[in-house]
Amino acid sequence: MDFTGMPDLASRRVGGSVLWANDELFAERENLIRPQEPGFQPATFGHKGQIYDGWETRRRREPGTDSAVVRLGLPGVVRGVVVDTAYFTGNYPPFCWVEGASVDGYPSPAELAGADWRPLVPRSPLLGNTKNPFDVDDPHRFTHVRLTIDPDGGVARLRVHGTPVADPRFLDLASLDLAALEHGAAVDGCSNMFYSSPANLISPGFAQVMGDGWETARRRDEDNDWVSVALAAEGAVRMAELDTSHFKGNAPGWASLAGRVGDEWFELLPRTRLQPDTRHRFRLAGPAVTHVRMDVYPDGGMARLRLHGALTEAGQNDLVCRWLNTLPENQAEAALVEAGLSQEEAAGLVATRPFTEIPSAH
Repeated sequence: MDFTGMPDLASRRVGGSVLWANDELFAERENLIRPQEPGFQPATFGHKGQIYDGWETRRRREPGTDSAVVRLGLPGVVRGVVVDTAYFTGNYPPFCWVEGASVDGYPSPAELAGADWRPLVPRSPLLGNTKNPFDVDDPHRFTHVRLTIDPDGGVARLRVHGTPVADPRFLDLASLDLAALEHGAAVDGCSNMFYSSPANLISPGFAQVMGDGWETARRRDEDNDWVSVALAAEGAVRMAELDTSHFKGNAPGWASLAGRVGDEWFELLPRTRLQPDTRHRFRLAGPAVTHVRMDVYPDGGMARLRLHGALTEAGQNDLVCRWLNTLPENQAEAALVEAGLSQEEAAGLVATRPFTEIPSAH
């Protein structure tokens, strides 16, 4: 599977932050997670030389490496990393590696230095002016990543693609956005994504510009466009928000919603007229679903899709087990102790993962 189609867990757009770098003399570390593609203007010089849209360290005159630490905006399971050296030609690092850590709370850079860092990408060669992709095979949920370049140089972007895994301790499972990317929902199909990714529909926050939403090509046939979302877990949708903000001459004329349980689809919202540049809200009623399909007629753009409701008992079980199963061993044990189990019970249960039912104290 091409992991680059998965959400970028580190992007500034979803709340990522570059917490620390040991050096950033030529270009700021914050550029690493900018959502935009890197740019370049030749012969554009500042006080420290050519201005680069990336992170660039000084030339080393002694042995060593340079590093930057990123807090993921969406903690989750990392499936792949792209180290993009766009426009760095004579000044890119020849090697890099990437590590991940899973830490509760809001640790400082000094505290993160002592975290349990696990290898995600081994020491690997890099090419200049290239998107260097690396597959990651680690099933655990991470909150931070550390990029190390050997020995020095410039990296334009760091993309950390994967699957968000929500922490249920910070959610109201009886009232939440079942379609939110940060809660574990995912786009599992769409008819067209010519202008922009349908994953934007379920991303955090409001769209700032038209490009932050999902927009299809203009249709020249009798069909319509659609997108399907696998919800964070099974739940009953009670309110839908279809947001066409910023889409003025290219908003859909109408939209409908259908829900699925197993192989059966049924109507949640009949075909309904939409207005351009508007947040539409609709009250819904119906049985619990695991997937929702939005059809737009005939084509056009949508900024956000929100599906508010409550998880079923089965949905709550699935969401909590997903979190527990992806935590590193020490964090999983700590979570079970927090829930009332003894340290011995917690350690014994963690050794039996994956869980299919939420463990309970006996």
